[in-house]
Amino acid sequence: MRLPNEPEPPFQINIVPMIDVIFAILTFFIMSTLFLTRSEGLPVNLPEASTSEAQAPEQLVVTIDQAGTLALNRQPIQLEALISEVQSRALTNQQPVVVINADKAVSHGQVIAVMDRLRSIEGVRLAIATQRP
Repeated sequence: MRLPNEPEPPFQINIVPMIDVIFAILTFFIMSTLFLTRSEGLPVNLPEASTSEAQAPEQLVVTIDQAGTLALNRQPIQLEALISEVQSRALTNQQPVVVINADKAVSHGQVIAVMDRLRSIEGVRLAIATQRP
């Protein structure tokens, strides 16, 4: 019970719930932007090169993972089928760029074997994916 002579307590605005809501919204936006990146190849550890350049978005990505398995645009494929698939796509595109996305643990000989087969296709340009340091 309040006495008549007792002063009213001063009004206070509690901002703690507002800060909680703002942090929840901020967390939502941060988490949702992480999924906006577009990844064309399978996840591999790329070697670093300071002279690397970005390529045009119309490209075919050949991935060689640590185990040495091949994938074309994230779909597993054998080396013989890779050549025919790239040839069929090369007929529809003007000089397609084939990016070789090889794990740094893959043997050099296997990467060269894939590059040699791809170079036999007329009009195909090759690029090797690297990571900036």
